[in-house]
Amino acid sequence: MKVPLTELDDRLKRFRARMDTVQPGWEMVAITGKIPLYYFTGTMPDGLLLIPQDGDAVFWVRQSFEQAARESLFPNIRRMRSYRDIAEEMRIFPSRVYIETEQVPVAQLQRIQKYLPFRNVKAVDEHIGAVRAKKSPYELALMERAGEIHRHVLEDLVPGMLTEGIDEVTFTCDLYSVMVKEGHQGIIRFGMFNEMLLGQIGFGTSSISPTCVDTPGGISGTHPSVPLMGCRNRLLKKGDLVVIDIGCGYNGYQTDKTVSYMFGKPLPDAAIQEHFRCVEIQDTMASMLKPGAIPSEIYRTIMAGLEPAFLPNFMGFGDHRVNFLGHGIGLWIDETPVIAVGFDEPLEEGMVFALEPKKGIPDIGLVGIENTFVVTPQGGRSLTGKSKGLVEVF
Repeated sequence: MKVPLTELDDRLKRFRARMDTVQPGWEMVAITGKIPLYYFTGTMPDGLLLIPQDGDAVFWVRQSFEQAARESLFPNIRRMRSYRDIAEEMRIFPSRVYIETEQVPVAQLQRIQKYLPFRNVKAVDEHIGAVRAKKSPYELALMERAGEIHRHVLEDLVPGMLTEGIDEVTFTCDLYSVMVKEGHQGIIRFGMFNEMLLGQIGFGTSSISPTCVDTPGGISGTHPSVPLMGCRNRLLKKGDLVVIDIGCGYNGYQTDKTVSYMFGKPLPDAAIQEHFRCVEIQDTMASMLKPGAIPSEIYRTIMAGLEPAFLPNFMGFGDHRVNFLGHGIGLWIDETPVIAVGFDEPLEEGMVFALEPKKGIPDIGLVGIENTFVVTPQGGRSLTGKSKGLVEVF
C-alpha cells in the first residue's frame, strides 16, 4: 500500500519544474501540512519537508520517525528532536522560503523561524495545488475505486435503508457504517483544516438550512457546537425529499457525489422539472471538460445560458449561495482549479472535478445533482456513476 517511488519522484520533478517556471530564482520550499506531506512523501507524521532548488529534498521527522520509515519509500528521511537539529545540519539557510501560508499556523511558523533564520516568507499553496490538480494513472485508479464504492452505496443500497420515522442522525450513522464496510476510508478531508465523516445529509428543508460550509446545500446539525450529522428530531416522513451529498475516500483519494430520493410519493412536478434542469446543466458541463478548456469560460458559458426564471435560488437558497459550479477534487474534497470566475489556466487531461449544479426549492429542499468527472479528450468521464437522481423510494 506504499505510494510507489516512481510516483513520488514524478511529483517532485513536476513541482520543481513549475517552481522554475513561475518562480525563477526560488531557493527553498518548506512543507509541513499533512496532505502535502503525504503527496510528496507517502506518509504524514509530524515533520518538515525541505525542497531546495539545488540538491536533494530531505524529510525531517519528529513524531514518528519509525512510522515514516515503515510507510514511505521516500529516499531521504531523517530523524529530528526539534527544528534545532535541522539548523545544526544546515548551517547556511536561504533568507527567503516558500511555505504553505494557508496551512501553517503563525505559532508554528515562529517556532520554525526560531531555529531556521529566514525572514522572507512566500506562499507556495497555489503551486502545490497546480501540481496536484493533474492526477496520474496511479491516483486515478484509487479515485476509480472510491467512485465505485460511492456509486454502489448511493445507487444500490441507500433506497433499501430509508424507512419512515428514522431520524437524520440515525440514518447518517447507518450510512456511515455501510460506507466503511464497503471500503470508505472513514474520513473526508477538506482544505483549511476541515474534516468530516461523510458530508451533508438532510430530509426535506434540512437540506437548505444555512451552514458555514461553502456549498450549495445545508444541514441542521446536532447542536451549534457540532454543525454536522443532521438533527435528531427531524424524522423521515412520506413525501420528503432526501438529499445525500457526501464524499467517499479510498487510500486518501476522494470522490464527491449527490443523489436525492423521493420518499413515499413524488415531489411536485415543478420541483422535478427544476431537478432535471440541473441534470442537463451537469451533462453540458461534463461535455466541456476537455484539455484546453478554461474553467472560467465554462462557468460564464453555463451561467449565460440559464433562463432568468431559473436563476433565483440556483446554487443555494436565499442568501446562502455559492459562486462556482464545480471544484477540483483528490486528496482534498475542495481542490483547485474551480469552475468559477478567476480560474483561467487551461484544463489538462487527468484533472478531476466534482460538478454540482443544484437549486433550493422553498418548502421542499435542495434539488440537483453531483458527480465526479475526469477530464479526457472526449469530455468528462464520470467516476461515480450515471444516476440522474430523484430515485423513487415508494
